[in-house]
Amino acid sequence: MFTKEYWDQNYSQPKSMDCIGNAKQHTVYLRSFFELELIDVSSIIDLGFGYGYLFQRMLKTFLPYRACGIEPSKFAFDKAKSRKLKPVDSTTLTLYNESLQQWCQRKGSPKTRFDLGICTSVLQYVRDEDMEEILKTMSERIKYLYLTVPTDKELDHQIEQLDFHDTYALRRSRAYYRNVIGKYFTNISSKVWESKYYFDEESSLFTDLLYRS
Repeated sequence: MFTKEYWDQNYSQPKSMDCIGNAKQHTVYLRSFFELELIDVSSIIDLGFGYGYLFQRMLKTFLPYRACGIEPSKFAFDKAKSRKLKPVDSTTLTLYNESLQQWCQRKGSPKTRFDLGICTSVLQYVRDEDMEEILKTMSERIKYLYLTVPTDKELDHQIEQLDFHDTYALRRSRAYYRNVIGKYFTNISSKVWESKYYFDEESSLFTDLLYRS
């Protein structure tokens, strides 16, 4: 899985893909959100950075002192690594060619904790039996998560309207994702989730949202 064949099939025109062609818009939105809420982002991790377009933009926008990226596909990893991902020398950047499951199995430490995690179009490839443990570990290591994942209806839309069929993606409902992610994170804005491990009803900056259905 995630060999050159996968990337040729799913990303033959990468600039037309979400989080690639519009990477700048994603970063502008996220920077504005955190600036408005006076939240400092000094460390970033990208959990499946693919070709590295969005990851590179995030590093350039936030200029974190510490950053980490993981990508299970050797083909995509090498492509991204050949580009200049780190915009400034002051950022300590670590890259791992490994899966999300493997990263979760790494021993937890201060170096595995991050202010912001990027996880775009990744969870649809995670098996049901691995999902809970992965999200639990992510919540213990990441304060804020920027997350996108296509639901079954969105995958249908891609096939019918965009003539794009991701045969590798697992089909799950919106209710499934909201339920399983909601055990460990609180949705505080579009695509932005707050870890329940670090924040609760007393410490969250977004207490008004905790009571919404």
